[in-house]
Amino acid sequence: MVSTRVGRGAVLGAVALSLLAVPARAAAGQRDITAALPAPDTAGVAAVLRSAVAQGAPGALARIDDHGRTYRVTRGVADRATGRAIGTDDRFRVGSVTKTFTAVVLLQLVDEHRLALDAPVNRYLPGLLPDDRITVRQVLSHRSGLYDYTNDMFAASVSGFEAVRKKVFTYRQLVALSLKKPRTNAPGAAYAYSNTNFVVAGLLVEKLTGQPVRTAYRNRVFTPLKLRDTFYVHPGTTLPGRYARGYLTPDRAGAPLVDATEQTVSWAQSAGAVISSARDLDVFYGALLRGKLMSAARLAEMERFTKVNATTAYGLGLRRRELSCGVSVYGHTGAVQGYYTYAFATKDGGRSLTAMATTSNNGKVLDTLAGALESAFCGKSAKPAHSAILAERGRPRHHALHEG
Repeated sequence: MVSTRVGRGAVLGAVALSLLAVPARAAAGQRDITAALPAPDTAGVAAVLRSAVAQGAPGALARIDDHGRTYRVTRGVADRATGRAIGTDDRFRVGSVTKTFTAVVLLQLVDEHRLALDAPVNRYLPGLLPDDRITVRQVLSHRSGLYDYTNDMFAASVSGFEAVRKKVFTYRQLVALSLKKPRTNAPGAAYAYSNTNFVVAGLLVEKLTGQPVRTAYRNRVFTPLKLRDTFYVHPGTTLPGRYARGYLTPDRAGAPLVDATEQTVSWAQSAGAVISSARDLDVFYGALLRGKLMSAARLAEMERFTKVNATTAYGLGLRRRELSCGVSVYGHTGAVQGYYTYAFATKDGGRSLTAMATTSNNGKVLDTLAGALESAFCGKSAKPAHSAILAERGRPRHHALHEG
């Protein structure tokens, strides 16, 4: 299903709409935003979702919010048992998109002079880490060298998941799992994605605010932005309201999908346990990039990127992805058992896309879903989805949870 909503109530078919001119803020040589950004190609987005379902996702959805216009695209079902069609208002687990929420809270604390980015983590959490050189900035940019404990936890996707589905960890237990292994590099030496970093970030949030991360998220982000579908329920296992169920693909070819919807997500917490919707993620990234959540100075810090590969760079809990048409978009990807998410926006926050498929441990779907970015931001000039894949080199393509 494809639709375009303009303002309130009026629903049109998929049509080409010209955009209002937007003042360019792009740095020289980068086309971060442009007044000539083409209209979203909703047919292209629909083709991406159709492919994702054909490759094993029970359902897939996408929502584009573009200067007051909303485009909605869906394919497949939200629940395999009932056959209910998936909808763009369905809630879902966002996986590592959570990391941006966590980074926002910490950068707000920097604005409040309660945290220094270049201070050692151990200044605030004495004795937590074995190296006093590891800074807050290195944690938020995945340059700490802390080993990602989920590499071992989910070496086997289904048995690993079932072992932790109902388990409740403390943050310090998760850090201890990481510290059993050697660090991947010296502090600051290289980018190496690790969920451990944002477990440490969650500990910092709780230490500095004196509140659970649930309260900090709610008071500092969810409520101010009126995110009506966004929750942090840990250690609860269910999603509130209407939601799409998530399905884990087993490692063994031909084995049945595993309904992974109900779980504590305690293995991730501040690295991946937020629940949201496409509408709320579009609002969140649009507001973030327009400077509504922190000072201009802090947003500039968030957007200091380290190159990951030819198409991707990482800031502080924020990704930049360069598309085939030369446009750069900003946001995060998410992988948690049963769900893959891409949530990105233009540099000015004027156009945002959230695309989600209800599967995981399926590298084909993960790569295919990236094509929604091309169609949403490059329009009909986008490369076909099969040649526009933005997969990050060196990432394990199978269980693919640690890089969400």
